[in-house]
Amino acid sequence: MEGLCSLLRGVDGYSVVAAGTSLTEGMEAVRSLHPCLWIMDKSFGIRRILECLELSRDFETRPAVVVWGDPLSPAESLRFLQAGASGVVRKTAALKDLLSCFQSVAGGNSWMEDDLQGVPMRPAWASRVPLTHREAEIMERLEHGLRNRDIASDLGIRIGTVKIHIKHIFEKTGIRGRYGIAISSLRERGSLPEARAV
Repeated sequence: MEGLCSLLRGVDGYSVVAAGTSLTEGMEAVRSLHPCLWIMDKSFGIRRILECLELSRDFETRPAVVVWGDPLSPAESLRFLQAGASGVVRKTAALKDLLSCFQSVAGGNSWMEDDLQGVPMRPAWASRVPLTHREAEIMERLEHGLRNRDIASDLGIRIGTVKIHIKHIFEKTGIRGRYGIAISSLRERGSLPEARAV
């Protein structure tokens, strides 16, 4: 974190108001200093970061949160975004990507590196394929990361029925996997930049 602080101190428009050696210190600094951006180091642990994201929802003024770390998988990145982080960036990201992340998040958007998105664009025809009412209900819950048993319980249907509807959603949209559905949803809402071809 020291290296990141030194780097940001050398960039116009950024000032580091506090740096902590634990998430608890970070939470105290956020409560008292009200920064616009809070960078959480993934090395503090996924579970602890998720707990802090949950607790920070009750802050009087909550800064935008960026989770910064290595390694970062696409599934972990999505989990952080769904839990309330606004950005996810690797420690090995180029300076321009790091600053792009911070600027985007400070401006109220979500941000994730292209190769962490790891999901091809939804085919153009997919948005024209109508889902049934039940499929739309299930897709909405998939977008929020719910598991099959939670979806079944929420809608009062069997897990097997949920699986059949999910299969139909994949067939109709051309999207593969729950992760793909969640990322496509973030893109459609404009929360993530479009993945660029490499």
